Amino acid sequence: MIVQLFIPCFVDQLYPDTAFNMIKVLEKLGCTVDYDPGQTCCGQPAFNAGFWEESKPVCEKFIRENRGSDAPVVAPSASCTGFIRNYYPKLFANSSLHNDVRDLGARSFEFSDFLVNVLKVEKLGAKLPIRATYHDSCAGLRECHIKQEPRQLLEAVEGLELVEMNDVETCCGFGGTFAIKYESISVAMGEQKVQNALATGAEAIISTDLSCLMHLEGYIRKNNLPLKTMHIADVLASGW
Repeated sequence: MIVQLFIPCFVDQLYPDTAFNMIKVLEKLGCTVDYDPGQTCCGQPAFNAGFWEESKPVCEKFIRENRGSDAPVVAPSASCTGFIRNYYPKLFANSSLHNDVRDLGARSFEFSDFLVNVLKVEKLGAKLPIRATYHDSCAGLRECHIKQEPRQLLEAVEGLELVEMNDVETCCGFGGTFAIKYESISVAMGEQKVQNALATGAEAIISTDLSCLMHLEGYIRKNNLPLKTMHIADVLASGW
């Protein structure tokens, strides 16, 4: 299977190792991974800040870059995937791009969703001796309807003990520009999430979304807490 890789802006700039680990996993599963080096943002930051019209040219560029193919578009981000699936149709309703948008949404996948529901992966052979807890990102849970998929993959990792934290479905407080506009609320929500994770005795918080993990990592590092953050692709690429 040919897979079109979609690497979000912040992954490209801040967490490129996660992108390479995602490729490592996909290639192990027999996929041919294609990546367009001219790829840019999906348009979500401007859209979420209220600049719908200004986001359109960015979104349109992404649509045109991925048209004319039936290859699945796979991203290490439920946030960006959820934006493409749920909000592109609103932006381009009754436009000449309507059919392209519908097609792109149908073949856009968050990484763990793609592994479980398309490739039917049960076990990758990953090994990581760690006690960890999983954070449900808002986008993953509510926009992409991902709940069991990442847990199923993590439970098959040799040596990994997965424990659930309290209020696991509560937002971590990032929310893109929300963290900037409402800093004190955002930090308090992040603190609550981190404390719930620490209460499980976990050594790491794992998620499908590096945007959430970036926010939590900032609080963890500032307070010098014994906890680390890991994207699920980094976990699945461990030990082999």
